[in-house]
Amino acid sequence: MAVSSEKKLNLNPKEALRKHFGFEGFLSGQQEVIGQIVSGRDGLVVMPTGGGKSLCYQVPALCFEGVTLVISPLIALMKDQVDALLAREIPATLINSSLSWEQQQQRMEAMARGEFKLVYVAPERFRAPSFLRALEDVEISLFAIDEAHCLSQWGHDFRPDYLRLGKALRKLGRPQCVALTATATPVVRSDISEVLNLRDPFEQISGFSRPNLSLAIRAVDKSSDKNERLRAIIGKHHTGIIYCATRKKVESVSEILASWGIKCMAYHGGMSERERDDAQNTFIRGEADIAVATNAFGMGIDRSDVRFVVHYEIPGSVEAYYQEAGRAGRDGEAAVCELFFNYADTRTQEFFIEGTNPGAQNIRRVYETLQQHANEQHEIQLSIDELSAAVGLKNGMTVGSALGILARGGTIERFDIPGSRRRATRLRRPELKAEELELDEEALEEKEQRDRDKLKAMIELCYAQQCRQQWILNYFGEHDPGSCGSCDICRNQGPGERKAPSKEQELIVRKALSGVARMSRRTNSGWQGRYGRGRIVQMLAGSKSQEILSARLDQLSTHGLLKKLGAGFLNRLMRSLAEAGLVKTETEGDYPLLTLTENGEKAMQGELEYQLLWPEKPKPESKIELKDKGFNPQLYGHLRDLRTKLAKQQKLPPYVIFSNKTLEALTRYQPKDVASALKVPGIGETKLQRYGEPFLETIRMWQQSK
Repeated sequence: MAVSSEKKLNLNPKEALRKHFGFEGFLSGQQEVIGQIVSGRDGLVVMPTGGGKSLCYQVPALCFEGVTLVISPLIALMKDQVDALLAREIPATLINSSLSWEQQQQRMEAMARGEFKLVYVAPERFRAPSFLRALEDVEISLFAIDEAHCLSQWGHDFRPDYLRLGKALRKLGRPQCVALTATATPVVRSDISEVLNLRDPFEQISGFSRPNLSLAIRAVDKSSDKNERLRAIIGKHHTGIIYCATRKKVESVSEILASWGIKCMAYHGGMSERERDDAQNTFIRGEADIAVATNAFGMGIDRSDVRFVVHYEIPGSVEAYYQEAGRAGRDGEAAVCELFFNYADTRTQEFFIEGTNPGAQNIRRVYETLQQHANEQHEIQLSIDELSAAVGLKNGMTVGSALGILARGGTIERFDIPGSRRRATRLRRPELKAEELELDEEALEEKEQRDRDKLKAMIELCYAQQCRQQWILNYFGEHDPGSCGSCDICRNQGPGERKAPSKEQELIVRKALSGVARMSRRTNSGWQGRYGRGRIVQMLAGSKSQEILSARLDQLSTHGLLKKLGAGFLNRLMRSLAEAGLVKTETEGDYPLLTLTENGEKAMQGELEYQLLWPEKPKPESKIELKDKGFNPQLYGHLRDLRTKLAKQQKLPPYVIFSNKTLEALTRYQPKDVASALKVPGIGETKLQRYGEPFLETIRMWQQSK
């Protein structure tokens, strides 16, 4: 049922917020988003983890007359959201594979009667034509797509079921649609808007900065170094998430923690759905304070006291890294995020890239094998491992990805085998020959190249000597972001020189110390802290976050007193004040609390002379500049011939070595050495190590001949 852009509102947003959620004001960015949604516009919202995305569609849902459909990828996340809404007496439900057909039917009928305001739906429900037909009887006021980056094949967590949502919107008469995510580059945002065909959408991009997070990347040589550091982090910070790249590593790290006497829970894709739900709930309820997991864990995890996130190995993209790191410190207090970097670990991510990008040649090989093993009903009941062995591929992921591409193209269909957890395959066009498959080879090649570029960017971040958060914000397209003041790079800018502050600097210090004092408690025995450094910095910087508003910290006279200096500078200033002995951190309680020292009180009152290492901005990273020398067909021919020769020697398709676009970039920029070659678009460290020197030598020889 189509919905008019001019909507009748039962409540205005502020009334809905106060009545149903008990909040007096919106978080930063929420009011603008909600205002656009209630005006009837489609939209794309990028808001960092902990920024309050859920309220952006829940509040309008309560203002509108119809039902809001929320598309969410995880059953556990749906259940948490629905339980929280029901606790507030908001009529909500969910429809996913955890329900029987009868239960789903009952809820669909109740939805048609208007008994729910919000209905959470798993994206795979849209596979069934019967589900779409049932929705035709429902007044849909809003179609809200959570974790919207999942529908972009250029995103870090692409899920094919999300691709059906654009078609579903058309069949439902184009109800108003809003897509929401925590991390999306400009390319991913464009892809989301195109796939959903959003109509004149507003785009709200909230700041990606997380000033309470201290990001660090630690170079490690071996597993024993990782484990030694991991033990220190757990001993200091207690509650956190350890991300591992593989199931095997999750089990290995879990066993190590158990041998230390540390209770933890493990989570990975090899567990059953019930086991994963139980593990996730164990962590959310606080029955285990350490989660060891693959990247399948964490989407929508609502535990605010996570004090650390450790990446045991390098993730595949900056998007994945920052989203996972953002699960620390959702309460606004200080948290640490540390990545253990060993270049050898990139081989695991290379394996994943090869597995998720089968290439046209392997897709045709898989299809031929399916035809050879099909029965009279054109069905194949080989498992992925059995099919991989029959095709002759070692990487089972490659076969699974090929099946997914064939299924999306309508060539095959996958179905469950009754009474078994296995799935089978049916040929939908058995007469079709492998060489007749319609494959967009250019798009397949482009996707693989983008995946490799993402890994390349992640490696560049690990080697960069620029403020971590500043580097990441630049990656996401923010203009001129300041340094964070708390990452490993910012903390290690050199010893500097301690000096007595100037009059201007002394005034800033006294204002900062006044802010600490206003958020502490004066007792007979001295000062006692009530808030962590992150909250104090938020207050001094003038934050309007929910934590600040609900505690009425925006009413303090010191709120926003140092707003012009920015949260990054204030974080560094607080570290300098701590090193000078003017503030201290109390760690006896559940949270680290910042307060004044006796000297800090004297300095605040102008009664103490002291020396201070005044914080400075980190030095910008030196950059190698490449000049476009123009396209030269002769050099391009030499490079192409070399690629053909190497491909024949290694029995590989030429594009696996370097794509045509990469060859063109090599021709234009003509790098002379490894350092400059790494700056060429499409060149990653792994491929450079494997193939780089012959291409560089060809370029050098061509230049000499000129």
